[in-house]
Amino acid sequence: MGRFRNSHSSDGGEPAIDLSPMLDCVFILLIFFIVTTTFVDETGIEVDKPQAASAAQLEKISIMIALTKSGQVVYGGKEIGINGVQTLVKRMIAKEDVPVIIQADKDAPAGMLVRIIDESKLAGATKVSVASAKSR
Repeated sequence: MGRFRNSHSSDGGEPAIDLSPMLDCVFILLIFFIVTTTFVDETGIEVDKPQAASAAQLEKISIMIALTKSGQVVYGGKEIGINGVQTLVKRMIAKEDVPVIIQADKDAPAGMLVRIIDESKLAGATKVSVASAKSR
């Protein structure tokens, strides 16, 4: 009797099926998929990385900063500029000591790359790496 709501209705309509248990299952599955999904912080911009024979897999939890060939410094799809690097890194490593990974375009100015590394080190980062594509 619990499956049907208002089975003896006075208006003579069809008995309705209670959908709340199905909705509960749907919400539980939704929460399960949200919790088990891993979110990766991307820089928000495509960078043509240089080739390197010693390229290694990136760590999952890291600060990804991109340097474009025009010299733009990008984090999370937004341009932060060279002056925003130190502030960003200080804020991020205050929670947990995570590595800084710089995705520099192969045609990016070398001076800007060195400045990003310096700003990251001045902010207190212990591990600063430059991302590269594995050579074939």
